[in-house]
Amino acid sequence: MTLLNTEFTAEAITALAKADVARALLEDVNTGDLTASLIDPAKRTTARILARESAVICGSAWAEAAILGLDPTAKLTWRVCEGERCQADQTVLDIEGFAGKLLTAERTALNFMQMMSGVATKTAVYVDIVKGTKAKIVDTRKTLPGLRLAQKYAVMCGGGTNHRIGLYDAVLIKENHIAAAGSIPAVLERAAKLAPNAKFIEIEVERLDQLAEALDAGAKMILLDNMSVPTLHEAVKINQGRAILEISGGVTLNGLRELAETGVDRISIGTLTKDVKATDFSMRFGAL
Repeated sequence: MTLLNTEFTAEAITALAKADVARALLEDVNTGDLTASLIDPAKRTTARILARESAVICGSAWAEAAILGLDPTAKLTWRVCEGERCQADQTVLDIEGFAGKLLTAERTALNFMQMMSGVATKTAVYVDIVKGTKAKIVDTRKTLPGLRLAQKYAVMCGGGTNHRIGLYDAVLIKENHIAAAGSIPAVLERAAKLAPNAKFIEIEVERLDQLAEALDAGAKMILLDNMSVPTLHEAVKINQGRAILEISGGVTLNGLRELAETGVDRISIGTLTKDVKATDFSMRFGAL
């Protein structure tokens, strides 16, 4: 599905979750769950999802789509809401439903929650470090194939900001684009003509003279690639608030606060969605 301009409305989230879960169940269940068929199909039970570590909860719509998609009669009670932080060994969801159906849904529900909560939790760490500065933590296109929208939603749950969704909704001009077009003014002029409805037009620069050239050409968003902290301070002075300034390239937790304190507007970090550490969840059933 397509979600333009990152409009994560309740309806859009539900539709996205159902589409993601349908693909996941197809690859996992396919023609049927052989092991769950050992359970009396009329048997009902209770279950709970436990968080084994502190985390920002994300992916509740995906868990619901997995469980209710297989057992529409299931009753779900969330103990920790989307975007809230849970503690280790805390119950985040209570469930009551058909035992066999819950067993079939278990892994798909947990897979989405562990991945999405992992992204949200990691994002929250970065967001907390830059609090008090003007810098926003921004994601990138370095996402798991087929799960970009789910991951970008998780970034927002963690307090981060979405960059462009894909190649179709915004323009990001890099070194090779500039070289192919001939110059910074030429490529910006062409972008304005060919993509007037783009979410934004951003151009990447590597030196201060390129920054000045981009500003003179009317750039409204500029990506400062792999610049040192002193150079970033100088870039902010040169800019004087004329364009949105974004930092990119090799950003880690070490030195993040120093980067934010240069006065830039955005810091984009690929590791938020590229290097995912799953949150540890488990599902525990009542007596079968």
